[in-house]
Amino acid sequence: MRSKTRLDDLAIFGSPPAFLEPLHVGRPNIGDREAFLTRVKALLDRRWLTNNGPFVQELERRIADRVGVEHCVAICNGTIALELAIRAAGLTGEVIVPSFTFVATVHALSWHGITPVFCDVNSRNHTIDHERIEELINPRTTGIIGVHLWGRACDVSQLADIAARHRLTLLFDAAHAFGCSYEGTMIGNFGAAEVFSFHATKFMNSFEGGAVVTNDGDLARKIRLMANFGFAGHDHVVTIGTNGKMTEIAAAMGLTSLDSMDDFIHVNLANLEEYERRLRDTPGVALLPYDQREKGNYQYVIAYVDDSVAGLSRDNLLDVLWAENVLARRYFYPGSHRMEPYHYDFPDAHRRLPNTDRLSRSVLALPTGTAVGPDEIRGICDIIRCAQAHAPEVRTQLDQNDGGGSARHPR
Repeated sequence: MRSKTRLDDLAIFGSPPAFLEPLHVGRPNIGDREAFLTRVKALLDRRWLTNNGPFVQELERRIADRVGVEHCVAICNGTIALELAIRAAGLTGEVIVPSFTFVATVHALSWHGITPVFCDVNSRNHTIDHERIEELINPRTTGIIGVHLWGRACDVSQLADIAARHRLTLLFDAAHAFGCSYEGTMIGNFGAAEVFSFHATKFMNSFEGGAVVTNDGDLARKIRLMANFGFAGHDHVVTIGTNGKMTEIAAAMGLTSLDSMDDFIHVNLANLEEYERRLRDTPGVALLPYDQREKGNYQYVIAYVDDSVAGLSRDNLLDVLWAENVLARRYFYPGSHRMEPYHYDFPDAHRRLPNTDRLSRSVLALPTGTAVGPDEIRGICDIIRCAQAHAPEVRTQLDQNDGGGSARHPR
C-alpha cells in the first residue's frame, strides 16, 4: 500500500494507485474453507443436490432459531424470495415502497403487474418515511413494503399501525438486516413476512440465496408450495408456482457462513470503529451511525458527503478513490424512480422524493468485511482526508481528467 498524504501522491495527478489490488464493497466472506469442503463432499456422496436436501433443511432450522421465528423457507435468491412473498400475501393494485433501495425491491412488484408507489425516506436512517405514507394511500393500495436499509430497521411500529388502520399487508425487505434487531426483537418477526438475502456480497452468504421468514404458518406453506412449482406431492400440483428452490451446495455455503457469522460481525464492527476514528474530524464527510442499543451486523460503512462543507462532491471523491483502486459505491444511485421503466412511467415522482434525490447524490459506501483491515482503512481514510484538504486542486484536476475521458468509475 502506498501512502497518500500530499497532493501529488494522489493517483489522479499521475502517482501509482495506493492499492495494487482493488478493494471492493461487499467482497465475499468465506468462512471455514475446510468445513465447507467437508459439506460439499457429504452432499456429493449423498447425490442429493437439490429438492429440499438435508443442508437446506438444516439451514432453515438454524435461521429460524437465530431469528426467533416459527418458519423459514430457503429460496434460490432474495429477489425470487420477495416475489414469492408478494404473491403469497395476495398483493395487487398498488403497493407503497421506497425508491431509495436496490431496484430489485421495485422489480419484484412490477413483475407481478403491481404498480409501485414511491415514498420518500427519512434523513435519520434512510428508511421509508412513515409520515409520508398515508397521503399515498388510495382505494387501489393493498400493501406497504418497508426496507431495512444498511442494517438499520424501519420505524416498524409506525408502519404496522398504518397498515392495521388501513387494512394493508405489510412486508419487509430485510436483505441488509440479517442479525439485526428492532427494539430488542430480531428483524424477521415483523409484518406478514420478511425477506433476507444471502447473496455473495452480503456479510453472510450462500453464494446466491435468500429466505422468507414468518410466524404465519399458512403463508409459509403457500410460499413453500410456490417455490416448488406448486407441487404438494410427487405428481400433485395444487397452485401456480415457479422454481425458487435453494440448492444443497448453496445451503452448504450458507451453513458455513452461519458458523462464522459472529466472527464476521466482530470484524465489521472493528472496521466501522476504525473508520469512525480516522474520519471523525474530516469536514463534510460523516458516517451514518448505528444505534448501539440494537444488535447490528455492521455490514455497510456509509459516508454522507456534504459538498458545501467538504469542497468536493460525492462523485468527485468517488473518482479519487477509484483511481486509487478503492472501489467505493454510490448506493442507490440514481434512485429507482430515475431508472427504467419507472422514470418513463412516473416522470414526476421526484417531486415528492427530495430526501431520496439528496441521498442518492451524497451517499458513499466504503469497503469493509474480512478482506479489509486497519491498514487498508488507514490508507482509504488518508486518501479521503488528502483529497478534502486540497479540494480546489482536486476539482480542477478531475475536470481536466473528465475532459480527456479518463474517469475511472462507471457513470
